[in-house]
Amino acid sequence: MNNIVWYLVLMVLHNCLASTGVGTNVSSSVRPSIVNIGAIFSLNSLIGRVAKVAIEAAIEDVNSDPSVLRGTKLKITMQDSNYSGFLGIIEALRFMEKDTVAIIGPQNAATAHVIAHIANELQTPMLSFSVADPTLTPLQFPFFVRTTQSDEFQMAAIAEMVDYYGWREVIAIYVDDDHGRNGIMALGDKLVEKRCKISYKAPLVSDASRDNITDLLVKVALSESRIIVVHVYVGWEQVFDVAERLGMMGTGYVWIASNWLSNTLDINSPLPADFMANMEGVLTLRTYTPDSKQKRKFVSRWSNLTKGTPATGPLGLNTYSLFAYDTVWLLAHAIDAFFNQGGKITYSNDSRLMVQRSNLNLDAMSIFDEGNLLLQNILKTNMTGLTGPFGFTPERNLIRPAYEIINVVGTGMRRIGYWCNYSGLSVFPPETLYNKPANRSSSNQKLYDAVWPGQTTKKPRGWVFPNNGRHLIIGVPNRVSYREFVSLVEGTDQFTGYCIDVFTSALNMLPYAVPYKLMPFGDGLKNPSCTDLVHLITTGVFDAAIGDIAIITNRTRMADFTQPYIESGLVVVAPVRKRNSSAWAFFKPFTREMWITTALFFLVIGAVVWILEHRLNDDFRGPPRKQVVTILWFSFSTMFFSHRENTVSTLGRLVLIIWLFVVLIINSSYTASLTSILTVQQLTSPIKGIESLIETSDPIGYQQGSFARNYLIDEIGIQESRLVPLNSAEDHAKALRDGPHGGGVAAVVDERAYIELFLSAHCEFSIIGQEFTKAGWGFAFPRDSPLAVDMSTAILKLSENGDLQRIHDKWLMRSACISQGTKLEVDRLQLKSFWGLFVVCGLACLLALFIYFIQMVRQFSRLHKEEAQPSGRSLHSGRLQTFLSFADEKEDEVKSRSKTRQSESASNRSTGQDESMNGSKESYAESSSSRSHANCNNA
Repeated sequence: MNNIVWYLVLMVLHNCLASTGVGTNVSSSVRPSIVNIGAIFSLNSLIGRVAKVAIEAAIEDVNSDPSVLRGTKLKITMQDSNYSGFLGIIEALRFMEKDTVAIIGPQNAATAHVIAHIANELQTPMLSFSVADPTLTPLQFPFFVRTTQSDEFQMAAIAEMVDYYGWREVIAIYVDDDHGRNGIMALGDKLVEKRCKISYKAPLVSDASRDNITDLLVKVALSESRIIVVHVYVGWEQVFDVAERLGMMGTGYVWIASNWLSNTLDINSPLPADFMANMEGVLTLRTYTPDSKQKRKFVSRWSNLTKGTPATGPLGLNTYSLFAYDTVWLLAHAIDAFFNQGGKITYSNDSRLMVQRSNLNLDAMSIFDEGNLLLQNILKTNMTGLTGPFGFTPERNLIRPAYEIINVVGTGMRRIGYWCNYSGLSVFPPETLYNKPANRSSSNQKLYDAVWPGQTTKKPRGWVFPNNGRHLIIGVPNRVSYREFVSLVEGTDQFTGYCIDVFTSALNMLPYAVPYKLMPFGDGLKNPSCTDLVHLITTGVFDAAIGDIAIITNRTRMADFTQPYIESGLVVVAPVRKRNSSAWAFFKPFTREMWITTALFFLVIGAVVWILEHRLNDDFRGPPRKQVVTILWFSFSTMFFSHRENTVSTLGRLVLIIWLFVVLIINSSYTASLTSILTVQQLTSPIKGIESLIETSDPIGYQQGSFARNYLIDEIGIQESRLVPLNSAEDHAKALRDGPHGGGVAAVVDERAYIELFLSAHCEFSIIGQEFTKAGWGFAFPRDSPLAVDMSTAILKLSENGDLQRIHDKWLMRSACISQGTKLEVDRLQLKSFWGLFVVCGLACLLALFIYFIQMVRQFSRLHKEEAQPSGRSLHSGRLQTFLSFADEKEDEVKSRSKTRQSESASNRSTGQDESMNGSKESYAESSSSRSHANCNNA
């Protein structure tokens, strides 16, 4: 603290305490009848007036409730700081005369910073219901207790509102004191977390005149951002009045006020209509206090409490009143717990305040011996007050910080949502969200529509170009080659080209004017590096960069890019030569593997069909030589669908149908490929693409200033010594013609947009292989620039309405060689393109052979048994030879022989049965004769 201030304080202390020898006061072991507490605030201020009423009501309620302090009464002494920090210090020292156990207040942050030192020294808890300065931390000021929400949470709410509406920069107007500076510092930290920032800070002195406010708002009006955060508590009426006169309360502006505005409006409501008209569309915050029976009862009581106020009129109830009331109850509960723990109100002298040879009587200041015990009871108290659940977090902030978001509309205020530290922005009251899982996803953040300044519901863009006469300085590469894209008109500062036309067309689609000036970048002797150009945006040399700037990773780390307006990846261009047709051109459609596999399958299919048809079809029977010829003829004739042999077996027809489908595909592919080879002029090149360049050690060309150089070195791993910079299209052509053995290059790697323009005039070269990177060109702007977003939207509109294509055709449409019927050598058809067909056909053949073999084995087994039983021969003798003879035998003959054998067996069985019947008859006759003879003898 400043030595002069301390000296003045000590002098006043000397006058106040010199005649009062305050010594050690030890209370009895029983509870005292009275406990002294103090209160410091400006009694004539709006906050002071309502706080006085609320505190007195709370003291009365506590003292009238015997269950709270059990016979002990609270006695409060209020001191008026009269808007003076110095007087606040003096009044705080006066409380030491009366054995004060705690101080309620002060009202402002500047006074709190000083008195907090005294509270620390004398170990007297200090509870403030209005100081929200987040820099009053418990580490530095352990005896300072904030009984209102910290500005850290209020500024977090404002930052989330800014992010919710998609704005990126704000202007902060604040009172240049501890309250204003520290609050805005917290706002800056919270905005950074959302990738936003304060673009301009506009401090006001606490007693600012109208001229001071006018000068400050004029500077604000000349700034780019239109999002204005107001964090003031004095002179705010003039701020809005001057803003209205300067036209800053109209369409396009956004005003967000901290909770001082809602508290002021709540106290003075209703305000005159003309006064409220100056604040039409302003957003403000109000500390949220949930509705409760206790709160409603106090609200109805408030009008009676303020009935006897002076001629200033009735006072409205605001959140400061509620927190002041709850602060007294918090202190009462803490004192009760203090006494329950055996605490005593005793004081002792501080030896550190004994100053030798001084008559300041600093020894009269005493320390509250058990102040730390009272402090701990304050922090541990949990209760339900007018403001809802009331307690402290481990960081000593009030629990459940939340705010209402208020929109000033007409002569009143309208709530459009809530913010709470638990789940962010919502249209539902915070207490309904605490029982649900926290959800801070962007889709869950919601506010009702607001009415903005200018009586519009359309969300303001949030920024404009500053009306200060300054133009945007835009860097443009001063190219040497491919001037169709960008070119500087000689003798002027004007640029023309495809990129320039796209830029100006996009600017013309913006709903606002953009003053700009194009500045060349480069010496005009070689193509400049676009990466260096983008880097100058970060250093402030340029406000933007346009031209043939590829959007690549390292550039996006330095700037924001618009939507790409042309695609342009890296390609390889190399010399090509015409390939003449030869007498053996009909072999070219297929690779060697494809030819061999196809020929083998012709033979396999012929053999399979012969096996399946041999026992059934006379076309596939005969002498061995004839059958071999039949197999060859049948298989190869299927190529032209001219086979004359009919298939009669079901399995043979199945195999043939599948094979004919395969042949159809092979014939069609062969015909198409051969037609292309014979009718289209072919080009060939020893370079096949970027892969073949990697495998060789030949030099590679690239365009001077292009990102291709770094890409080839860093991403692909090509040695830097192999790379040859080329400046113009003529340099490209000469290097390619000379070749790697004549001091030139084997190929050039460049962006497709350049190469297509290059090939339109050089038909002896061609793009080889595929584009191996995907990129596009865009315009570069500083990080988080809103202009980049608007320009992207404009480029998309140009693409949708066809203007982008028309600009392309104007500058880049050429008669390219690739459209003149020439093409690179056609790739030969490979086995991998047809292996699926061959696999299906092979599986069909195997399945058919398997089924045929099973059927033939079953038939052979049946027939062999029939032949073996009459002769009594063994079933296994000569079986293999018999099976082979059976397999070669025609099936009709086998069936006929089987039927003959079955007839003979049936005849033999009939003869045997007749003989058996005759024998039976003879036996029966003999038996009857014997029985008759025996009967006669018996008689």
